[in-house]
Amino acid sequence: MGKKPAPALDWPAIKAEVHRRGMTLTELAKRTGLPDTACRRVSTVTHYGGQKAIAEFIGYKPEQLWPDRYPKGKPRILDTNKFPPLASQKVGAHADKERAA
Repeated sequence: MGKKPAPALDWPAIKAEVHRRGMTLTELAKRTGLPDTACRRVSTVTHYGGQKAIAEFIGYKPEQLWPDRYPKGKPRILDTNKFPPLASQKVGAHADKERAA
């Protein structure tokens, strides 16, 4: 199986960095228009707004701090050589005006 990517900082380091910059998690949440507990609960609950506010404040991207919450997905574009477009089912059909009325 694939190895989980390591976060840039763990939760105590994230919290310490916010405090080093003269801010509390509650105050950061209030200043960004989030509920008071949004940034404090990020350690246990996925709150994308809180994660974004914290990451931007300390100079990271949310994907770097919480890589398990932002998985890299594969592109969802189908290969047209393998799966050619289907012909429309309505191409040869004529409207039956008598039945429709």
